[in-house]
Amino acid sequence: MESIKNKTNTQLNNMSKQHSTPQKEVSKDAKSTGKLLIFSAPSGAGKSTIVQWLMQEHPELRLAFSISCTTRAPRGTEQNGVEYIFLSPEQFKERIKNDDFLEYEEVYKDRFYGTLKEQVEHQSAAGQNVVFDVDVKGGCNIKRFYGERALSFFIQPPSLDELRRRLIGRQTDSAEAIENRLAKASYELTFADKFDKVIVNDDLDKAKQEVYETIKTFL
Repeated sequence: MESIKNKTNTQLNNMSKQHSTPQKEVSKDAKSTGKLLIFSAPSGAGKSTIVQWLMQEHPELRLAFSISCTTRAPRGTEQNGVEYIFLSPEQFKERIKNDDFLEYEEVYKDRFYGTLKEQVEHQSAAGQNVVFDVDVKGGCNIKRFYGERALSFFIQPPSLDELRRRLIGRQTDSAEAIENRLAKASYELTFADKFDKVIVNDDLDKAKQEVYETIKTFL
Protein backbone atom coordinates (compact mmCIF):
# COMPACT_ATOMS: atom_id res chain seq x y z
CA MET A 1 0.00 0.00 0.00
CA GLU A 2 2.19 2.82 -0.81
CA SER A 3 0.96 6.22 -1.90
CA ILE A 4 2.09 8.51 -4.72
CA LYS A 5 5.01 9.45 -2.59
CA ASN A 6 8.70 9.59 -2.57
CA LYS A 7 8.12 13.03 -2.37
CA THR A 8 4.65 11.81 -2.35
CA ASN A 9 4.91 8.41 -0.48
CA THR A 10 5.05 5.61 -3.25
CA GLN A 11 2.02 3.41 -4.05
CA LEU A 12 1.84 -0.38 -4.15
CA ASN A 13 -1.20 -1.60 -6.06
CA ASN A 14 -0.60 -5.31 -5.60
CA MET A 15 -3.36 -7.88 -5.67
CA SER A 16 -2.02 -9.13 -2.35
CA LYS A 17 -4.24 -9.95 0.62
CA GLN A 18 -5.61 -6.84 2.32
CA HIS A 19 -6.45 -6.77 6.00
CA SER A 20 -8.42 -4.24 7.96
CA THR A 21 -9.48 -3.74 11.52
CA PRO A 22 -13.05 -4.41 12.70
CA GLN A 23 -15.09 -1.59 11.26
CA LYS A 24 -16.46 1.14 13.48
CA GLU A 25 -16.79 4.87 13.09
CA VAL A 26 -14.53 7.22 14.98
CA SER A 27 -16.36 9.04 17.76
CA LYS A 28 -18.13 12.17 16.69
CA ASP A 29 -16.54 13.81 19.73
CA ALA A 30 -13.04 13.31 18.34
CA LYS A 31 -11.12 16.57 18.64
CA SER A 32 -9.13 16.14 15.46
CA THR A 33 -8.99 19.23 13.29
CA GLY A 34 -8.31 17.75 9.86
CA LYS A 35 -10.46 15.53 7.70
CA LEU A 36 -9.68 12.50 5.55
CA LEU A 37 -9.65 12.29 1.74
CA ILE A 38 -9.59 8.88 0.09
CA PHE A 39 -8.64 8.31 -3.55
CA SER A 40 -8.98 5.01 -5.39
CA ALA A 41 -8.92 4.19 -9.09
CA PRO A 42 -7.81 1.63 -11.65
CA SER A 43 -4.23 2.08 -12.83
CA GLY A 44 -4.16 4.64 -15.66
CA ALA A 45 -7.36 6.45 -14.67
CA GLY A 46 -5.47 9.65 -13.78
CA LYS A 47 -5.73 9.57 -9.99
CA SER A 48 -2.06 10.34 -9.32
CA THR A 49 -2.10 13.27 -11.73
CA ILE A 50 -5.17 14.77 -10.05
CA VAL A 51 -3.85 14.33 -6.50
CA GLN A 52 -0.43 15.75 -7.37
CA TRP A 53 -2.12 18.77 -8.97
CA LEU A 54 -4.23 19.37 -5.86
CA MET A 55 -1.21 19.24 -3.57
CA GLN A 56 0.98 21.45 -5.75
CA GLU A 57 -1.58 24.04 -6.84
CA HIS A 58 -3.81 24.29 -3.76
CA PRO A 59 -1.73 24.54 -0.57
CA GLU A 60 -4.70 26.27 1.07
CA LEU A 61 -6.37 22.84 1.30
CA ARG A 62 -3.65 21.73 3.78
CA LEU A 63 -3.36 18.30 2.19
CA ALA A 64 -0.78 15.77 3.39
CA PHE A 65 -0.32 12.12 2.58
CA SER A 66 -0.83 9.65 5.39
CA ILE A 67 2.58 8.44 6.58
CA SER A 68 2.53 4.68 6.31
CA CYS A 69 4.48 2.00 8.15
CA THR A 70 6.65 -0.48 6.32
CA THR A 71 9.04 -3.29 7.16
CA ARG A 72 11.29 -2.63 4.18
CA ALA A 73 14.62 -0.88 4.72
CA PRO A 74 14.89 2.89 4.08
CA ARG A 75 16.01 3.83 0.56
CA GLY A 76 18.39 6.65 -0.25
CA THR A 77 17.65 9.70 1.89
CA GLU A 78 14.35 8.41 3.32
CA GLN A 79 13.89 9.31 6.97
CA ASN A 80 11.87 7.57 9.65
CA GLY A 81 8.62 9.44 10.24
CA VAL A 82 8.92 11.45 7.01
CA GLU A 83 8.46 9.16 4.00
CA TYR A 84 7.58 6.14 6.15
CA ILE A 85 7.61 4.84 9.68
CA PHE A 86 10.10 1.98 9.50
CA LEU A 87 9.40 -1.08 11.66
CA SER A 88 10.92 -4.55 11.91
CA PRO A 89 8.63 -7.46 10.92
CA GLU A 90 8.41 -8.37 14.62
CA GLN A 91 7.38 -4.83 15.59
CA PHE A 92 4.82 -4.73 12.79
CA LYS A 93 3.28 -8.06 13.83
CA GLU A 94 3.10 -6.89 17.44
CA ARG A 95 1.17 -3.81 16.35
CA ILE A 96 -1.18 -6.02 14.35
CA LYS A 97 -1.86 -8.02 17.52
CA ASN A 98 -2.55 -4.77 19.35
CA ASP A 99 -5.11 -3.74 16.70
CA ASP A 100 -3.11 -0.57 16.02
CA PHE A 101 -3.61 -0.52 12.24
CA LEU A 102 -6.40 1.11 10.31
CA GLU A 103 -5.46 -1.22 7.46
CA TYR A 104 -2.41 -3.20 6.40
CA GLU A 105 -1.21 -5.67 3.81
CA GLU A 106 1.56 -8.21 3.49
CA VAL A 107 2.94 -7.83 -0.03
CA TYR A 108 5.04 -10.94 0.40
CA LYS A 109 6.48 -12.76 3.41
CA ASP A 110 7.44 -10.26 6.12
CA ARG A 111 7.13 -7.28 3.73
CA PHE A 112 4.31 -5.27 5.27
CA TYR A 113 2.76 -1.88 4.61
CA GLY A 114 0.09 -0.36 6.83
CA THR A 115 -1.55 2.75 8.24
CA LEU A 116 -1.52 3.32 11.99
CA LYS A 117 -4.67 4.79 13.48
CA GLU A 118 -2.58 6.93 15.85
CA GLN A 119 -0.54 8.37 12.96
CA VAL A 120 -3.67 9.47 11.10
CA GLU A 121 -5.02 11.09 14.28
CA HIS A 122 -1.67 12.78 14.92
CA GLN A 123 -1.60 14.32 11.44
CA SER A 124 -5.27 15.26 11.64
CA ALA A 125 -4.84 16.89 15.06
CA ALA A 126 -2.01 18.96 13.58
CA GLY A 127 -4.53 20.47 11.15
CA GLN A 128 -3.64 18.39 8.13
CA ASN A 129 -6.31 17.01 5.82
CA VAL A 130 -4.94 13.53 5.37
CA VAL A 131 -4.87 11.98 1.88
CA PHE A 132 -5.06 8.23 1.32
CA ASP A 133 -4.04 6.81 -2.06
CA VAL A 134 -5.24 3.23 -1.73
CA ASP A 135 -6.81 0.33 -3.60
CA VAL A 136 -10.58 -0.03 -3.69
CA LYS A 137 -10.86 -2.38 -0.72
CA GLY A 138 -8.63 -0.16 1.38
CA GLY A 139 -10.65 2.87 0.34
CA CYS A 140 -13.93 1.26 1.36
CA ASN A 141 -12.50 0.09 4.69
CA ILE A 142 -11.10 3.52 5.58
CA LYS A 143 -14.37 5.23 4.66
CA ARG A 144 -16.32 2.75 6.76
CA PHE A 145 -14.04 3.33 9.74
CA TYR A 146 -14.09 7.15 9.66
CA GLY A 147 -17.62 7.70 8.40
CA GLU A 148 -18.50 11.37 7.85
CA ARG A 149 -14.98 12.54 8.69
CA ALA A 150 -13.84 11.06 5.37
CA LEU A 151 -14.68 11.84 1.76
CA SER A 152 -13.97 9.07 -0.74
CA PHE A 153 -13.32 9.54 -4.47
CA PHE A 154 -13.32 6.92 -7.20
CA ILE A 155 -11.56 8.18 -10.33
CA GLN A 156 -13.03 6.32 -13.28
CA PRO A 157 -11.78 6.06 -16.88
CA PRO A 158 -14.37 6.78 -19.60
CA SER A 159 -14.14 3.17 -20.79
CA LEU A 160 -11.88 0.13 -20.68
CA ASP A 161 -10.92 0.80 -24.29
CA GLU A 162 -9.72 4.28 -23.34
CA LEU A 163 -7.91 2.83 -20.34
CA ARG A 164 -6.15 0.34 -22.62
CA ARG A 165 -5.08 3.21 -24.90
CA ARG A 166 -3.66 5.15 -21.94
CA LEU A 167 -1.78 2.16 -20.56
CA ILE A 168 -0.25 1.42 -23.96
CA GLY A 169 0.65 5.09 -24.33
CA ARG A 170 2.62 5.10 -21.07
CA GLN A 171 5.02 2.56 -22.60
CA THR A 172 5.95 1.22 -19.17
CA ASP A 173 4.24 -2.19 -19.21
CA SER A 174 4.44 -5.33 -21.29
CA ALA A 175 1.37 -6.49 -23.23
CA GLU A 176 0.77 -9.14 -20.56
CA ALA A 177 1.01 -6.60 -17.75
CA ILE A 178 -1.48 -4.34 -19.54
CA GLU A 179 -3.97 -7.18 -19.85
CA ASN A 180 -3.53 -7.94 -16.15
CA ARG A 181 -4.16 -4.29 -15.28
CA LEU A 182 -7.29 -4.24 -17.44
CA ALA A 183 -8.60 -7.39 -15.79
CA LYS A 184 -7.98 -5.82 -12.38
CA ALA A 185 -9.66 -2.60 -13.56
CA SER A 186 -12.83 -4.51 -14.52
CA TYR A 187 -12.99 -5.81 -10.96
CA GLU A 188 -12.21 -2.42 -9.41
CA LEU A 189 -14.97 -0.72 -11.40
CA THR A 190 -17.53 -2.85 -9.55
CA PHE A 191 -16.66 -0.90 -6.38
CA ALA A 192 -17.38 2.56 -7.83
CA ASP A 193 -20.83 2.94 -6.28
CA LYS A 194 -19.37 2.37 -2.80
CA PHE A 195 -17.53 5.73 -2.97
CA ASP A 196 -18.94 9.13 -2.07
CA LYS A 197 -18.01 10.70 -5.39
CA VAL A 198 -17.29 9.11 -8.77
CA ILE A 199 -15.26 11.32 -11.12
CA VAL A 200 -15.23 10.19 -14.75
CA ASN A 201 -11.91 11.40 -16.11
CA ASP A 202 -12.71 11.97 -19.77
CA ASP A 203 -11.38 15.54 -19.57
CA LEU A 204 -8.47 15.99 -17.16
CA ASP A 205 -8.95 19.71 -16.48
CA LYS A 206 -12.65 19.21 -15.85
CA ALA A 207 -11.95 16.25 -13.55
CA LYS A 208 -9.39 18.26 -11.57
CA GLN A 209 -11.84 21.10 -11.06
CA GLU A 210 -14.67 18.79 -10.06
CA VAL A 211 -12.49 17.14 -7.41
CA TYR A 212 -11.29 20.53 -6.16
CA GLU A 213 -14.79 21.97 -5.84
CA THR A 214 -16.03 18.85 -4.05
CA ILE A 215 -13.16 18.99 -1.55
CA LYS A 216 -13.68 22.71 -0.93
CA THR A 217 -17.33 22.08 -0.08
CA PHE A 218 -16.44 19.13 2.17
CA LEU A 219 -13.76 20.94 4.13
